[in-house]
Amino acid sequence: MAGAKNHDYHILPPSIWPFAGSMASLAMAAGGIMWMHSAAGGGILFYAGLAGVLAVMYGWWRQVIVEAHAGDHTPVVQLHLRYGMILFIASEIMFFVGWFWAYFDFSLFPANIAYDSVSKTTSLITDAAAGAAQWPPKGLEVIDAFKFPLLNTLILLTSGTTITWAHHALIHGDRDGLKKGLWVTIILGAIFSCIQAYEYAEAPFPFKGLNYGAAFFMSTGFHGFHVMIGTIFLIVCQIRVYRGDFTPRQHFGFEAAAWYWHFVDVVWLFLFVTIYVYGGWGAPVHAG
Repeated sequence: MAGAKNHDYHILPPSIWPFAGSMASLAMAAGGIMWMHSAAGGGILFYAGLAGVLAVMYGWWRQVIVEAHAGDHTPVVQLHLRYGMILFIASEIMFFVGWFWAYFDFSLFPANIAYDSVSKTTSLITDAAAGAAQWPPKGLEVIDAFKFPLLNTLILLTSGTTITWAHHALIHGDRDGLKKGLWVTIILGAIFSCIQAYEYAEAPFPFKGLNYGAAFFMSTGFHGFHVMIGTIFLIVCQIRVYRGDFTPRQHFGFEAAAWYWHFVDVVWLFLFVTIYVYGGWGAPVHAG
């Protein structure tokens, strides 16, 4: 029969979502740039673009779920979805490699600067008697790695076990275990974000005007942003669990969320060792 489907691939029909997504992203980017330059209407355009991006995300992903329930996600399609998620996580890994690269560049080849905690200013050390440049900068107090950072490490490691518990419960048809494991993981992710927000509020060094502070806040801040995205990802999965969307044989949406969460866990371990332990070694610890 002419036009009959004789393959396992899902050929997508024409869709408005790619075009709508690109236009919304353009509006959000243009609005953000205008807003930063204090141009009239920049903030309005930014938020309009953001609303468009969120609407596209909801509509497009809802369409994917409908396609899955319609049987369009054949084994070969599911395999390619997995390839896509793997490549996405690989791109995220390279994103963090850039921040680690910057941090090691600052720490291995430090500038000879001093930090005044009272005036919160930096100054270039020109006196040869002051000695070689050091990292962290002279006079800087650092966050104690074995207080809140260690607690957050234990929280994320525990959340990695609870998301694995939920995954195994799903595979074995234990809906109650799936819900409990997801709820615990979501709560732990929220606690992590709250502790990090408190840590930022009490940090003894600024983000602006100091390479140590800039490297610290950019690397850990982007990780914190990924934790929040991952928590939202898990909340959406929990909503779908209550709707009965996932089955032991077909649950790629949940699997992708679990992969993303494990990626977030691993990145944090590297951040804890690099930024907090290695980055603060030998420096005075903030008493707060």
